[in-house]
Amino acid sequence: MASGSAIRGSRVGAGPMGEAERGDAAPRQRISYFCVNGHETRPSFATEAVVPETWDCPRCGLPAGPDQANPPSAHRVEPYKTHLAYVKERRSDEDGEAILNEALAKLRAR
Repeated sequence: MASGSAIRGSRVGAGPMGEAERGDAAPRQRISYFCVNGHETRPSFATEAVVPETWDCPRCGLPAGPDQANPPSAHRVEPYKTHLAYVKERRSDEDGEAILNEALAKLRAR
C-alpha cells in the first residue's frame, strides 16, 4: 500500500485549484449575435478585444450578427467541382481537341 500522505482525488502535475491561485480573470463583455433562424448566441470577449462582426451560430451553423432586425444571410455554398470542371472553365472544346490531338501524336510517334 502507498503511504497515507498522497492527496486523494488529484493527479501529478495538477496546478492549483481556484481563481485565487491563478489570479484575476480579464474583464469580460457579452455580445449578442442573432442568426436568420432567430437563434441568439452570447459569447464573451475581453473588454479590450476586437469584437468580430459575425459569429457562427452553434445551433444551425449559419452566420450571426449583432443586429437582430438584420441578421446576415447564409453563405452561398459552392458545389464541389472536379478537376475536369475546372479545366473546362479554362479551355474551350477546340482547345481541348487540339491538346488531345497533340498528345495522341506524341504517343503514336513513340
